[in-house]
Amino acid sequence: MGLKECQIVLDNPWNTYYAGQTINGRAEITFDSPKKVRGIHIAFKGEAHTSWMESETKTDNQGQSQTEDTALSGHEEYFQIQYYLLGGKNGGEIELPAGTHTYPFTCALPPSLPSSFEGEWGYVRYTVKVTLDRPWKFDQDTKMAFTVISAIDLNLDPRVKEPVKLELEKTFCCCWCKSGPLSVVVGIPVTGFVSGQEIPISAECDNNSNVSVISLKFTLRKNVKFHTQMPRRATKEDSIIIAELQVGPIEPGKSANWNQKMTIPPLPPSNLVNCGIIDLDYDLKIETVVPGIHRGLKSKIPIILGTIPLASFQPKAPYTDVPVPQPMATPAEPDASNPNAGGWALPSGDPMGAPLDNVHALYPNIPAPTFTEGQFGATTIQDKNDTQYTRMQQQAFAPCYPTFAFNPTAPTI
Repeated sequence: MGLKECQIVLDNPWNTYYAGQTINGRAEITFDSPKKVRGIHIAFKGEAHTSWMESETKTDNQGQSQTEDTALSGHEEYFQIQYYLLGGKNGGEIELPAGTHTYPFTCALPPSLPSSFEGEWGYVRYTVKVTLDRPWKFDQDTKMAFTVISAIDLNLDPRVKEPVKLELEKTFCCCWCKSGPLSVVVGIPVTGFVSGQEIPISAECDNNSNVSVISLKFTLRKNVKFHTQMPRRATKEDSIIIAELQVGPIEPGKSANWNQKMTIPPLPPSNLVNCGIIDLDYDLKIETVVPGIHRGLKSKIPIILGTIPLASFQPKAPYTDVPVPQPMATPAEPDASNPNAGGWALPSGDPMGAPLDNVHALYPNIPAPTFTEGQFGATTIQDKNDTQYTRMQQQAFAPCYPTFAFNPTAPTI
């Protein structure tokens, strides 16, 4: 039979890295009998891809309508690094004995990469593939995906530190009768947040109209635009509800005030910086739900989701009794003579200004994040370049995003 198992092992338990860091790991390949190969090859790739089908109805020369389906796609490649762990493309046969063979590897990620993202019509994805290059036979591949995070330090953007106050007003008309106004005021203290944080929402409603307000609804939305390039440019938009809460009702002539909190689940950071075919942003939608034919008030507040929270906006000091290990420290290059050797070295920095190893020194009240899978489930990473001889190490993949836990009962430091 030959190949029994090929396992790709990366150097942190989340398989998550910041752009500019170095990946280290090993390929563990087990044979149940001697195996002849030309070499063992590894390939790292970062890419974005969009695709969908569009139908178009055309009229032919006989005046008959025909529907044509067109496959639209967009693609960007950010890097591709490949080399042989053993042997070479033009080398001779190598016979490997039965048993487990370990091959260390390393890959320096470019500093300007968009964050990993998986969506309905596209993705930003990073993969590593180990290939057994077999003479006169089909190659055998093992492939896995890992997460890359483009660091966004909210402290470097003064705009997200400012409070927002939204004032809305509407007058309802019914036949010849004009009512008093419905007034809503909504405020949030900042517009920059991270996954795991709560958005504090203050709201007040003065219903001087003659129309009942069923509820005042707040919706956190993830808004994505996918773009194609071939055979033509096209855009597909998707708006996904992340979290939702409602307060009310408010009867005619009544007023009410609320203070609510909306928790942000693990999500990719805003903008997908350096990706030209997928746009990503978030907003907090505010609307009044009213009965019948009346139209309620609607508006939205843009939200910026970062990876380093605002040091100036902390509900309480974080609880820090238990340190959380994380991939802000990058393992050193593996020693080829000792593939199981460890060793940890701090990365040089990140593209957003502050070196990652200085984050705690700059913002001592910010807790270390954990890295948690995104909330929208895992997906297959198989693509058109894979064959029947490509084994997926993960049955499905979901990127992991930095998620912060702020303990409201922690003592003030």
